[in-house]
Amino acid sequence: MRGKGFTFKQFHICHEHCAMKVGTDGTLLGAWATLPQQAKQILDIGTGSGLIAIMIAQRHSTATISAIDIDADCIKQANENIDACAWSSRISLYHSSLQKFSPEGKFDVIVSNPPYFVDSLLSPDDKRSTARHTSTLSFDELTKGVLRLLAPSGIFALILPPAESKLFLSAARGKLFLTRCTELWSTPQSGVRRVLMELQTTPPETIPTTDRLCIEDEGKNFSKEYRALTKDFYLKF
Repeated sequence: MRGKGFTFKQFHICHEHCAMKVGTDGTLLGAWATLPQQAKQILDIGTGSGLIAIMIAQRHSTATISAIDIDADCIKQANENIDACAWSSRISLYHSSLQKFSPEGKFDVIVSNPPYFVDSLLSPDDKRSTARHTSTLSFDELTKGVLRLLAPSGIFALILPPAESKLFLSAARGKLFLTRCTELWSTPQSGVRRVLMELQTTPPETIPTTDRLCIEDEGKNFSKEYRALTKDFYLKF
């Protein structure tokens, strides 16, 4: 019997031992990130329960996925989730910080739902602080790690709150270049709640435009865009 958690259409995620539970941020990033068909190696930084790594394995039929996390309990839980999913043979877990992770090759795609609290007080829960506070992975360190591990034509995808997205872009300025951007709104009136971004190591030929994704429409129903993006995963769609 698997533990309590969140059931998707093709897999189940147990997360009781992870500081950060299954949520909208990770699910949206896993569904939104561009996964070129020719991608062979994909990296998930801060995998937590293994959710994004498993979503990527479902979406891409051939790529090999590496997933890292600094928290031993997360690695143990992610290992259980991955072992129970249909794509376990293509996912490898590593108990490592990004700073110390030294694979043999480069990655065609890197994804991350990273720590983002910069100036806030640390949580009394050490594991939650590690998962969500940049004291363990600053935006400068994240940028350096991505530059070290990303293939020359690779894609880096991440999700951040709006203020922190600007801080990250500042840290990455001149090193990583924005190529795609989606603002996440809860409703058409809510304002920006999260920003989904993709970056690469060379400047794009044209300045990327920013689009908007609303979770709910004017009638408080899930929007058709949100349904379309997540329909392969959420049971309710």
